[in-house]
Amino acid sequence: MIEESKTEDLNERLHLIETMIAEGRRSTESWGWVFVLWGIAYYVAILWAAHGGKMFAWPVTMIAAAIISGMTKGRRTRDQPATTIGRAIGSIWVAMGLSLFILLMALGWSGRLTDARLAIAIATAMLGIANLASSIILRWKAQFASAFVWLVASVAVCYVADNAVIPVFVGAIFLCQIVFGFYGMLCETRMRKLRGASHA
Repeated sequence: MIEESKTEDLNERLHLIETMIAEGRRSTESWGWVFVLWGIAYYVAILWAAHGGKMFAWPVTMIAAAIISGMTKGRRTRDQPATTIGRAIGSIWVAMGLSLFILLMALGWSGRLTDARLAIAIATAMLGIANLASSIILRWKAQFASAFVWLVASVAVCYVADNAVIPVFVGAIFLCQIVFGFYGMLCETRMRKLRGASHA
């Protein structure tokens, strides 16, 4: 009898964990548009920097993207209760974003960031780490693939020719921000349709 009770309790806990992971994944899918937004912001910063805005392109674009994300997040989450996994995933991304911003700004203003290759290697590695941590928590293969691409790009920019650094970065942005973001949005749309069909 005690053994049965322990087994039931263990099964309930495992079910709760699986449910929390599934909710976390659905929550991340619902933020697919943020991946797309940041991908576009990276492209804007790259183009602006290439056309004479080296000093302000990245800080201004990143701050603008953060403000848009924050304002929209506030509206979207007003009616949704926060989950533990959602807070954990959000914390990873906020910590990565702030760390990356502070580090690259300090390197830039101190004059030590003379090689764009170094900035791109740092940025792609940190984006890879955030995606990897999220994919491990959520057990999500699509996000793990995104992490893998970011980390491969981080290593690649250390070795490729100078004229290939930006194409590697632009390609990683396309796959890991734009494509992954649209994939998340597609998954969310599919889930809404399934929910709508089940309620009908």
